[in-house]
Amino acid sequence: MGKKEKPPVATGEIIQLRIDSLNHNGEGVGRISGYAVFVPGALPGELVQAKVISLQKNYCRALIESITRTSPERLEPVCDQYTACGGCQLLHLAYGEQLRLKQKTVEDALLRIGGLRVPVRPTIGMDDPWHYRNKAQVPVAAQNGEILAGFYEKRSHNIVDLKRCHLQHPSNDQVVHAVRRILGELKIPAYQENTHTGLVRHILARTSFSTGNVLAVIITNGRTFPRKEEFVAGLRRAVPNITGIVQNINTRKGNTIIGPEEIVLWGQPWLMETLDGLQFKISPRSFFQVNPLQTEALYRKAVEYAALTGSETVFDLYCGSGTISLFLARGACRVIGVESVEAAIKDARENAALNGITNAEFQAGPAEKIVPKLLKEGGKADVVVVDPPRKGCDSALLDTMAKMQPQRIVYVSCNPATLARDLKILHQKGYTPLEAQPVDMFPHTFHVECVVLITRNI
Repeated sequence: MGKKEKPPVATGEIIQLRIDSLNHNGEGVGRISGYAVFVPGALPGELVQAKVISLQKNYCRALIESITRTSPERLEPVCDQYTACGGCQLLHLAYGEQLRLKQKTVEDALLRIGGLRVPVRPTIGMDDPWHYRNKAQVPVAAQNGEILAGFYEKRSHNIVDLKRCHLQHPSNDQVVHAVRRILGELKIPAYQENTHTGLVRHILARTSFSTGNVLAVIITNGRTFPRKEEFVAGLRRAVPNITGIVQNINTRKGNTIIGPEEIVLWGQPWLMETLDGLQFKISPRSFFQVNPLQTEALYRKAVEYAALTGSETVFDLYCGSGTISLFLARGACRVIGVESVEAAIKDARENAALNGITNAEFQAGPAEKIVPKLLKEGGKADVVVVDPPRKGCDSALLDTMAKMQPQRIVYVSCNPATLARDLKILHQKGYTPLEAQPVDMFPHTFHVECVVLITRNI
């Protein structure tokens, strides 16, 4: 389509479209005269009738009106609220095909964005890809005098009142249902986003897969908590395996969920979780991967790629609460973890002590500032492991990593696009990605985690 040409479709128009592929958001992709049309819920090979709902210069988005030809990979979603809830995107796609899609997503990003042809191994999936989430974090609202708690509806901030989530550990569902019921019975007001009034904003539930214990966090718009003793007693009766109830205070406007202050209403404000024989203490604000089984698979692959012999110094950048650091410490001479969130560094040090690990140390501060400082002071890493947020690595950090000349870099990514961008930069600085391993941390969603082995050109 030329620069001055108008899109070949109009908002509100019903179009017939053949779906050729899925994009990185799990939406079906078709084309009309070369113009891309994204259709949520459509699958490759399908012929659909779709209504155009939004128009951009290079693409539009359309919603399915009917399916004329159906893909053999299409399934009937197990969740009856799937079409409304925005929590999942791929429940209608056979799980084996989801794994192939995620492998292809990584391949396409590395080639299209990074210009790199890297062998991408088949995605490591789950034998039982259900009830894998150890954390539920759901907004609360009031409607017609009823308390709602669930995930946001697609393309809106309206809450879908979920009775059951097939991805959550059942204890998390149990907490959400109990809190919603007790709030209603005690007339404790829900938060109203449009007026910034009301009290309860979110319910956060965390379950330990190794102990079965559950922690409940009630996020409130202020310090007051009416009928607190009755609330605690009711929740303890409803959830026998609950070991802690915490109030988190967030009075800020906007979408930030967790606030800076906590009050323990009852019990212990943490859980213990076991990963590959290591113990981790998880507090309400701790970062911890939500899928424990796949976390073990991901971290074992990272350790495999690090190829440690016991003599190496390893830098673990964006180390969070030190989970990967402690996996690495069992095979390295020395591990230095760097993380900008001071609370996470505190957790990392506690977790190292808890496991009797003495060869891991942790520094708080932005990796792009700490690592150049370490290099200037003569610090060098034989192996660098990096696990950045979705935005990827800071360019200054990539430059410093290359100057340090580690033999290997292990890149753990939750975003194939920024992974590809960063690998391209590292490749220009003398580092070659040898292999990528996708891991399905979030079955039935479009998200894909990936770990990449990168070596220095000799």
